[in-house]
Amino acid sequence: MTGRNPAPRRSYGGRTAEERRAERRGRLLAAGLELFGTRGYAATSIERLCATASVSTRNFYEEFSGREELLAALHRDINERAAQALAAAYAEAADADLPARVERAVRAFVTVTASDPRWARIAFVEVIGVSAGLERHRLSWRARWEESLVAMAREAVERGEAIDRDYRLTMIAVIGAVNNLVHHWSARDQDIPLDDITAELAHLILAAVTMPR
Repeated sequence: MTGRNPAPRRSYGGRTAEERRAERRGRLLAAGLELFGTRGYAATSIERLCATASVSTRNFYEEFSGREELLAALHRDINERAAQALAAAYAEAADADLPARVERAVRAFVTVTASDPRWARIAFVEVIGVSAGLERHRLSWRARWEESLVAMAREAVERGEAIDRDYRLTMIAVIGAVNNLVHHWSARDQDIPLDDITAELAHLILAAVTMPR
């Protein structure tokens, strides 16, 4: 929920109240990305966020109920962008074989989530264990990823490219492996080539859906 203390609607300095408010919200999101993604969520106060974003505490509470809602907004943003990139890459490779489809989807996901280590830290580390509410938010996104991956596996089964079985537990395991490897790569200043990370993850997924248990 946002807008707990609605800003005035009058124009000021050639910009409407809505435009000024959107700009402040953008600065707060940028401050959250920088501070949560470098110092960490627990070490970042609302006062520090406001100082970094050059907004008042009142302005902060016009947009967010607290730090937790700001963290959730950032986590939602990175997941939405990753999901869109993966879906687009997978759709563009619709006529390709399974290895090519998986490789392009994995590359899209890694490129979005890990190219900036701050996003990787927020997506895979800082969001964990904050509160029951944020854990529900995180698990709802994991469920969405699970559904997407299971759907891709079922498509491969229908094409005769994968073994026909229940893939839900497999995809939960794959999600954990992907998240940990992407974070590991990003946290180490990307000292391993992106192609190697993509190839390893694609190999893992292909093995999971083509090798008998």
